[in-house]
Amino acid sequence: MSVEKRPRPTYTDEFKNQVVQLYKNGKRKCNITREYDIASSLLDKWIKQADTSGSFKEKDNLTLEQKELIELRKRNKQLEMENDILKQAALIMGRK
Repeated sequence: MSVEKRPRPTYTDEFKNQVVQLYKNGKRKCNITREYDIASSLLDKWIKQADTSGSFKEKDNLTLEQKELIELRKRNKQLEMENDILKQAALIMGRK
């Protein structure tokens, strides 16, 4: 017996803004989540995003540490690639 997973719904920024505005205008979270069939944690996330950055895009809501970690990982990959190229060059030069 397999369990059918229902596809995750996607919400437009306009919808998210409207729901957040309902909350900011005094409508209770429990009523909003019930009426629009969304998880309360999702509504909390949208409210926080609207308050902090005004954007619902994940990249706009990263902490400074998360942004720094992404940059450091990119830099590390670049340095590893450069290191591999230098190793290959040293092997080639060593054969001559």
